[in-house]
Amino acid sequence: MATVSVKFNDRYFDEILNSAGVRALTRGAAEKALSVARANAPVDTGAYRNGLTVEQVQRAHRVTYMVVGHDPKTMLVESRTGNLARSIKAAKL
Repeated sequence: MATVSVKFNDRYFDEILNSAGVRALTRGAAEKALSVARANAPVDTGAYRNGLTVEQVQRAHRVTYMVVGHDPKTMLVESRTGNLARSIKAAKL
């Protein structure tokens, strides 16, 4: 059998993945998930819901956006409700 070798042009893909259009699409998806997460967040004091934000993260070849929680109780709420995980599925990402 013959061996097939493929070499990708990394600079080309870096340029596309860092383009304004791709960044806008990925940020839009994160904002949609954030909206769903906030709408479905359990509210006691509102600190968990209000602490949810979208943050830009630089990866090796592109920028990504993540929905993160800054309230100290975020991990506890997530372990009991799975709100962020469900928000991504509900946002159809």
